[in-house]
Amino acid sequence: MKLPRMVWVVGLLLCFAAAVNYLDRQALGIVSFDIRREFSLNEQDYADILSVFFLAYTVMYAVSGYLLDRMGTRVGFAVFMFGWSVAQILHGFAQGKWSLAAFRFLLGVTEPGAWPGAAKAVNEWFPERHRALGMGTFNAGTSLGSLAAPIVIAALALRFGWRYAFIFTGVSGMVWIAAWLAFYYTPATHVEEQRHAAVTPWWNLAAARGCWVLILTRFFTDPVIFFVVFWLPEYLRKERGFDLAMVGKYSWIPFLFGGIGYLFGGWLSGRLMHAGWTLPRARKFVMALGAAVMPVAIAAPFVPTAALAIAATCFITFGHALWVANLQTLPADMFRSSEVGTVTGFTGVGGSFGSLLAQLGTGYLVVHFSYAPVFLLAGLMHPFSACLTYWLLPDRCFGPSTKTQYE
Repeated sequence: MKLPRMVWVVGLLLCFAAAVNYLDRQALGIVSFDIRREFSLNEQDYADILSVFFLAYTVMYAVSGYLLDRMGTRVGFAVFMFGWSVAQILHGFAQGKWSLAAFRFLLGVTEPGAWPGAAKAVNEWFPERHRALGMGTFNAGTSLGSLAAPIVIAALALRFGWRYAFIFTGVSGMVWIAAWLAFYYTPATHVEEQRHAAVTPWWNLAAARGCWVLILTRFFTDPVIFFVVFWLPEYLRKERGFDLAMVGKYSWIPFLFGGIGYLFGGWLSGRLMHAGWTLPRARKFVMALGAAVMPVAIAAPFVPTAALAIAATCFITFGHALWVANLQTLPADMFRSSEVGTVTGFTGVGGSFGSLLAQLGTGYLVVHFSYAPVFLLAGLMHPFSACLTYWLLPDRCFGPSTKTQYE
């Protein structure tokens, strides 16, 4: 099936939106060691700042999905991108723990809009069999941003200082907004569908099996990738003796495997459907495949070299990518176009709340014990959640109609 050219334009725009999103959020992790030294902060202070971000992220994930369903994909996505770009620039003017936490809070308020926005754009432009590829392309941008962050942020920080790293990356979001408003539009068929769609109360959507199961699975699995995003540079500098230049040189490698996993995971479920697999069977199989490789990460703190530790971390990013490329497609598989943003927002609440708790827990474990129990949990959460998905999300929850959702 040949996809229209506009589908690939949308995919490219979404990929770069996710890249900007993760470039912005990961900048703090790259220069955290230097910021902590300048502001006299310890690992627990750093965990507190991350927790403020996830507190805002948790609350706004649900709200952002609802707002995107009301504002529409084109305007809504641009508004959220503008908000988090301004927040990113403000990081460069922080004067201590609490001003940094305040700007991090603002970033957490605005960044969640990218995921409901992407889910809506994929639902509007990608055919059903290619939706996982669309979400995989979007999420590949998170790996692109995470891959670029150590290189770009380290280079900017070493040349101009850490403050300018935040300012320059924040400006990149403004460039994306201009391209988005110039090229994106909602297909006429979806405009008509949304105009005449009956509005389902949000509490009915939250109570739907397809929604609360995804809330639960994201609660356990989203914190794993955020551990890599926010703590890998800290781990490499504290436990493996890296300096900032070495972080910039090597810590991008796991995200390269993540980018491959997002595209491969999105393609694979579509390929299985083309071969005759049902949609739910294909989606859940690829998710389980990703979960199956995650336990390799448990070995990361015990291997003798930093290279082997990074290699073990690559299994986290690759396995999580297979998982997410299909997990984040499920709202579009199970709900109407006018509900996708709201449902995606609700499911993100589970992931961001789990990540909020995980940041506090990670800080405590690292300060009082080591990184070993954190890597242990990171390796086990996806297999556990895969079992939950097969048990709690039977195939009857999928289909073109949402009637069976509200049982």
